[in-house]
Amino acid sequence: MPAEEDLSRLHCRLDELLEARGMTLTALAEAVGVSLVNLSVLKNDRARAIRFSTLIALCDALECQPGDLFEVRAHGTPGSPR
Repeated sequence: MPAEEDLSRLHCRLDELLEARGMTLTALAEAVGVSLVNLSVLKNDRARAIRFSTLIALCDALECQPGDLFEVRAHGTPGSPR
């Protein structure tokens, strides 16, 4: 299993995608059928896992691909460990 610090390098770009689409987190939660709290955890990079069914629903609602939603940050970049 990856070290905890490696997991923190995964960044969810949900804020950027929502802004680009003029959509609120509340509207996305309703469209996807996921609680606002769970989306907030994902948006703030505190999620430890995501179900494939949720990922597909998010991508459908945001008209994106999984790679648009997530990025792996290099070591030493803001928000990632050294």
